Amino acid sequence: MLAAAASVRLSPASATAATTKLTFKPIHLPPLPNAGLRPLSLSARPLYRQEPFLAASRDDRAASMAPPSATADGARPVETAAAPETARSAKIGVYFATWWALNVIFNIYNKKVLNAFPYPWLTSTLSLAAGSAIMLASWATRIAEAPQTDLDFWKALSPVAIAHTIGHVAATVSMAKVAVSFTHIIKSGEPAFSVLVSRFFLGEHFPASVYFSLLPIIGGCALAAVTELNFNMTGFMGAMISNLAFVFRNIFSKKGMKGKSVSGMNYYACLSMLSLVILLPFAFAMEGPKVWAAGWQNAVAEIGPNFVWWVAAQSVFYHLYNQVSYMSLDEISPLTFSVGNTMKRISVIVASIIIFHTPVQPINALGAAIAILGTFIYSQAKQ
Repeated sequence: MLAAAASVRLSPASATAATTKLTFKPIHLPPLPNAGLRPLSLSARPLYRQEPFLAASRDDRAASMAPPSATADGARPVETAAAPETARSAKIGVYFATWWALNVIFNIYNKKVLNAFPYPWLTSTLSLAAGSAIMLASWATRIAEAPQTDLDFWKALSPVAIAHTIGHVAATVSMAKVAVSFTHIIKSGEPAFSVLVSRFFLGEHFPASVYFSLLPIIGGCALAAVTELNFNMTGFMGAMISNLAFVFRNIFSKKGMKGKSVSGMNYYACLSMLSLVILLPFAFAMEGPKVWAAGWQNAVAEIGPNFVWWVAAQSVFYHLYNQVSYMSLDEISPLTFSVGNTMKRISVIVASIIIFHTPVQPINALGAAIAILGTFIYSQAKQ
């Protein structure tokens, strides 16, 4: 065979053709072990990105179009990131709507009680007692987690509770003497007290825009007070003292509660309990059980069993609306809270005028509108 092979002579042309043919001859790779031949189909996924129309099955098409949980660099896609923000906005909206509704209901029942039972010290005490009982029951049944407090916590809370007690009683005294709308118009002047106290007692400085925003607040409150048909000095002074007390409450709260890890709901619960302890001896001294018993009998005889429901409602709703407002502070900024507080006063004023048929002169309504607008401008300028 070697001789036969050696005897074969190729011409130069034939050698060139053979070389050329060998150069372009395809190389067949051996099949993988235990793998049969597989026909090419459009459903086979290549390594590169497959176009949607190449996916043959419905599951493949749905999988290719579904958004990933994260991109290659770890960033969350827009659709996934927007969901928590939408949920948070909805939660804040529910807080605000609940806060305003509960506040309107409280003011209505509180005024009904005070019209039939003009004893603001006992009414204030019952409001704090109801809130304290609700939270103690919640902690005992583990509906809410009890806060971890110590002696330093209660020491820091004491000045806050004193200011809260004074402000609460003063506002109730005002509500007993004048219309609900007038009390809240005067209470919309609280930012003016806040700036003045912070400036002269704490040495804080504010931009000129903040001071200018106080002009419509003070002017609107003055105009509303002068034109109030049923003006009462005790009611007016009660609202003013309430403003001043709540300003100091906020200042003491900011100073004393730094570094304290207590939720807004539990913080207000502790505040209510300590305020109740402070208020009780003064309530007995200012009015007393004999006066309360006689007034209670007269109210029940005049109103009927509904009076008991009014007292219970105003006490429970007072705690609930304050609790929701403190819970909302955990979710929103102080600026958003201030705007929400302004809108709350508008809803209370309008609702009380409609329900109690409070006579309002156009000039009085103008003063209220100016004061509330000034409060809104102040909240914007202060930030």
